This record gives sequence, C-alpha cells and structure tokens, in this order.
Amino acid sequence: MLYNLLFPLADEFGPFNLFRYITLRTGGAIVTALFVSFVLGPAIIRRLRHYQGAGQPIRPDGPAGHLITKKGTPTMGGVLILLAIGIATLLWADLANAYVWAVLFVTLGFGAVGFVDDYLKLTRNSSDGLRGRTKLLALVVIGGGGALWIMQLTPAPLSTGLAVPFLKDVLLPLGWFFIPWAVLVLVGSGNAVNLTDGLDGLAIMPALIAAACFALIAYLAGNFVFSGYLQIHFVRGAGELAVFCGALVGAGLGFLWFNAPPATVFMGDTGSLAIGGALGAVSVVTKHELVLAVIGGLFVLETISVIVQVVSFKLTGRRVFRMAPLHHHFEQKGWAESTIVIRFWIIATILALVGLSTLKLR
Repeated sequence: MLYNLLFPLADEFGPFNLFRYITLRTGGAIVTALFVSFVLGPAIIRRLRHYQGAGQPIRPDGPAGHLITKKGTPTMGGVLILLAIGIATLLWADLANAYVWAVLFVTLGFGAVGFVDDYLKLTRNSSDGLRGRTKLLALVVIGGGGALWIMQLTPAPLSTGLAVPFLKDVLLPLGWFFIPWAVLVLVGSGNAVNLTDGLDGLAIMPALIAAACFALIAYLAGNFVFSGYLQIHFVRGAGELAVFCGALVGAGLGFLWFNAPPATVFMGDTGSLAIGGALGAVSVVTKHELVLAVIGGLFVLETISVIVQVVSFKLTGRRVFRMAPLHHHFEQKGWAESTIVIRFWIIATILALVGLSTLKLR
C-alpha cells in the first residue's frame, strides 16, 4: 500500500523513490510483522486462554509427558501469525501485483481450514477435529484454485513447466498436469509443517529459515539481471514475493518469542497449514518446487517418518520408530525437548544452505 500511495509521488518528494526498492520494503515488512506480533501477541494469547480454558486437547496416544507439560497451553496462535503477515504484506507490498494476492489466497485459505479444525478440537474437547477426508478435500480445493490462478498469471512455457535444480534451461512441460502437481506441492507442504509442529519452537524456526531463503529466491527469480547471471528462470513480478516472505519471517520471529520453550501458545493447525501453504505457493510461483523439498527437508523427513511408520505397521505389524513423527521418536529415546528442537534447527539450517547452493551450481 505504501508503494502504491507514495512511490507515484517520488517526482514531488525525492525520498519516496526509496519505496521502489524491494529490499527496503522487505526489511520494512520484517520489522512491521515483528512489531505487530509483539504488540498484539499478549492480548491475543490472553483472549485465547480466556476462551479455551483447558487449552489445546493433548493427544492421548502421544508422549505421556505432554499430558503434563503441555496441558493448559492455548492453541490457535496461528491467528497472530496470519494477522502479522497480512498487515505487513498489505502495508509494504505492491498491491497491483497479482502474485501477492494469489499467495495470500492460499495462505489465508489454508489458515481458515486449520482454524476450523482447531475450533472443532476445542469445542469437542478432543484431539480430533475435521474428518481427514473433509480436511484434505478443503485443502485440495483451495490449493487447486491457487494453482490455477498462478498458472494463469505466469506466461508460457513457465506457466506449466517444472524447473529442475542444478540443470540450467531445463523446463519439463507438464501441461494441465501442472495443476495436480502444484496442488500436491501446496497440500504436501501444509501437512508437512503441520506434522512437524509437535514441540515448542520446533516448526516455526525451520519455517522462517525457509521463508528467508525463499525471500532471496523470489528476489533473484524476479530480477532479469540476477536470474540471467545465475541461470535460473526469470519470473516477471515474482520479486514482490520477497516482501511477503519478509512478512513471514517477521511474523515467525514474533511468534517464536511466545512459542519458545516453555511455550505460552501453540500455533495449531491455523498456523502450521497456513505457513506450509505459503511456502508451497511461493515455490510454485518462483519455479523452485523441488528446491523447497531440500530447503524444507526437515519437514520432508518428518513426513516420511510418518509414512514409513504407517506402511511398516500395516505390512509387517512392526514399527520402525518408537513413535512418529520423528521428533517423538527421539523423545521416547530420552532426549530432552530442548535438545531435539535445537538439533532439528541445526539440520534445517544445513538443508537450507544446501538448497540455496542450487542457485549457483548449474
């Protein structure tokens, strides 16, 4: 909004010319989202605690210690994340850029599905929210709408192409199969972050690390000179998503302030689905879907651990891990929660660096 209001007046007042720079507005989005989180966070948490009473229902089949240590902690903290992202993005992004609205559509849509899921869990006082099929269908519908929107905004052949990391000028033509592929990326990313959100601070730090990486990727992919130098596909207008990713980084840092062990609030499905959907949407726009699997590799590992556990138990009656997702396996082995969280953060950082290396290794 500031860009749309002030930059046109740059000829009359020179300093307004600064708003043309995506880097400045990305920094502004980070600071704004962080400020919003700090200002609104305490009031939102008090309100959530007041209305939720006993807090988030704890799964009875989860680690036994959670029935004690996590009891009474309110959920739906994702509302704070979405507010911070929304305010910062609307304030600093170019609102004439349709990619911004498409990504916001996916983010808020996934967040709405998560909100309903969290609400049902609270009203039923149960760890069961939306039925699995209903939840998946809602995510697929929203993801499909977002994928179709992005495809229509992107010029051919990028609109239906799949870029391959480490290979320059390679674009696999998917045709209309691009829609189910993009939906798989969006829904898979949302659920992967959701599965990782099981310990205080565990999901939000890798998420904001991934968001910071995609802020850089979006900026480079949307810049004709830099994309040409790095030999990545140029996506006109994608650079504006760096501002959105900056808002996600700021919101993530602000939420981590309250979610750091011992957490005073959980993000719930409201936050985890929204964050995963946001990362997936940015990766689809920038043509870096496969790179997301590397940068967000921690989320992929957590998801794979669940798949392996379920398949192994159904086929052989045996469990590969003591408990899934993977972080619960290490809890059962006796690792302290803080040890698991910090070591997983380190893994997420390493994977993010590996993912960023794909920008140059061509």
